[in-house]
Amino acid sequence: MKPHIALICGGKSAEHEISCLSALGIFEAIDRERYRVSLFGITDRGEGFVELTSRDQFDRDGNGIPIVPKSATRGTLPEDIDLLFPVLHGSNGEDGVFQGFAEFMQINYVGSGVLASALAMDKSRAKQIFSSAGLQVAPGASITSAIDAESLSLKLPVFVKPARGGSSRGTEKVKEKGMLQRAIAEALAFDSTVLIEEAIKGRELECAVLQVGGNVLTSVVGEIRVLGGREFYDYEAKYLYTATEYLVHATNSDEVSREIQTQSIKAFQAIGCQGLARVDFFLTDDGQIVINELNTMPGFTPKSVFPMLWRESGRDYREVITALIEEALQNPKV
Repeated sequence: MKPHIALICGGKSAEHEISCLSALGIFEAIDRERYRVSLFGITDRGEGFVELTSRDQFDRDGNGIPIVPKSATRGTLPEDIDLLFPVLHGSNGEDGVFQGFAEFMQINYVGSGVLASALAMDKSRAKQIFSSAGLQVAPGASITSAIDAESLSLKLPVFVKPARGGSSRGTEKVKEKGMLQRAIAEALAFDSTVLIEEAIKGRELECAVLQVGGNVLTSVVGEIRVLGGREFYDYEAKYLYTATEYLVHATNSDEVSREIQTQSIKAFQAIGCQGLARVDFFLTDDGQIVINELNTMPGFTPKSVFPMLWRESGRDYREVITALIEEALQNPKV
């Protein structure tokens, strides 16, 4: 009998819509000769589970992006599920919360476990782990109120971001001290802890990590160039495709590419990840490699960076999906 795979999308997160797009991409591409697949949504109020059988069953937000319908009948997951595939981005999904639910329910799942998911999601904690593993990080500090920022001696410009946010929601680049308080208030709307980091001037490079047969593999290294005069790779740049240029392969020396791949594996293992991750770096003009962050469930639409990097590395979208499912089935967490 084919393993029954349940894709989970949506959720109470600022990245609800992107999660739905990612899950729809997987739902439509998964190998149905090998797997039986069901799609379940969690509403943006955290209510679930809503079973969805086609793209047409989703509602649309103000931009026409699919969201889980609030009015649909909500129920429980069926008992015959062999594997959960939580295509959940951001809080309440990528941060260990859903992973804890899956383990409590004794259902196996794709991706990193509870602790690794929580650590990677908390950028301030992850930075400490990366630094301990010998990776270079940007100078910065974590605060819980605007008052805490008054004693910081960081050089402007700085980035102000929610410590446990995603897709750059609530993130601002601050060039003047007078803008700092407002940026902190904005970030605090997304999380109770705010990370302030000195801006690193350099190219933005990304590497995808995939676990296959217990081996940790890396993709080619790609580069992101933000177009249209945007200050940084913000939410609009990430999901409005005309605002960003992706270069795969990045024009690096072989030595730089190999070092980024090596550091990607080191970051993956330092956090304790499983299955997949996308690791983001800066490459400064003088050749320093600075790790920015690690995403345990990166964007997974067919046009997202993670699948693009693997496609350029010789694995198409369906193959990557299959590799993740097989790795989880062969190495159950519960």
